[in-house]
Amino acid sequence: MLRIIDARTGEPVDAAPVRHGLTRVEAHASGCDASGLRVLLVADILVRALELDGTPVWPLLSGGREQEQELREAATALGIRPFEDGRGAGIAPGKAQVVHVAAEGADTAAGGVRVAVAPVDAAVPSVPAHDDDPAAWRLALLTHRHTRPVRLDEAALDDARQKLARWRAAVAEWARRPSRPVPDQVRGRLRGAWEDDLDVAAVLRVLEWVGTDPDLADGARFETYAYADRLLGVDLARDLGRTP
Repeated sequence: MLRIIDARTGEPVDAAPVRHGLTRVEAHASGCDASGLRVLLVADILVRALELDGTPVWPLLSGGREQEQELREAATALGIRPFEDGRGAGIAPGKAQVVHVAAEGADTAAGGVRVAVAPVDAAVPSVPAHDDDPAAWRLALLTHRHTRPVRLDEAALDDARQKLARWRAAVAEWARRPSRPVPDQVRGRLRGAWEDDLDVAAVLRVLEWVGTDPDLADGARFETYAYADRLLGVDLARDLGRTP
C-alpha cells in the first residue's frame, strides 16, 4: 500500500486508508514556473500510483486565478493529466482521504495529509519548445525525490534526453521478442519504490537494473518498462515499429 510522509507531522501515513475508497488529491500550484509545475507533476504521479492500486481519485487544482490557464497549458505540455477546478469543489462524499500537494513551506490552510514538494532552480524555460521532447522535462524533474530540490538546466535535460533515447530504443527492440510477464520480484521492487513516499528516483534505478540483468528475458523487460511507464508517463514505447 502507498505510504506518504505527512509534511505536517513528519510521519508516514496511508495515502488511501480505506481500501479502494475515494482519495481527493488537491494540488496547490501558485504560479506557472518550474516549481509550480513540479507540484502538479508530483500530484499527477500520486494520482497515477493510487489508480495503479485500484483507488478512485478526485484530482483538483486549487489556487488563485492568476496564470491558471497558462499553468494548465504548461502542465498539458508535460503530460500532466487535467485536474478539476478545486475552487468551490465542496467535500468529497464518504470517508475520503484528502491529500494536499503543495510547495515546501506553503500554507494550504486546510486539513488532511500534506505532501511537500521541494523547489526547482530552473536555468531553462519551464516548458520545452515545440520542437523538443516534453518527456525530457518530465523525466528531468522526476530524477530526484520530490523532497529534494532540483536543478533544471541543459545538462539535466541532456541526461534525460539520452536516457529516454536509450530506453525507447531498447523497448522497441525488446518488443520484437516473445512476450513474458513482469516477474514478481521486479513488480515487487517497482511497487516497493513508488509506495515508499513516491520514490520515483528508485523506480528509475529499478528500470536500469531490469535493462541490464542477464537473467531477465527481453519480453519481460518490455512488459516491465510498459508497466512502469503507467506511473512515469514518459512514453517509453514511442519508438515501437520505428527501429529497422
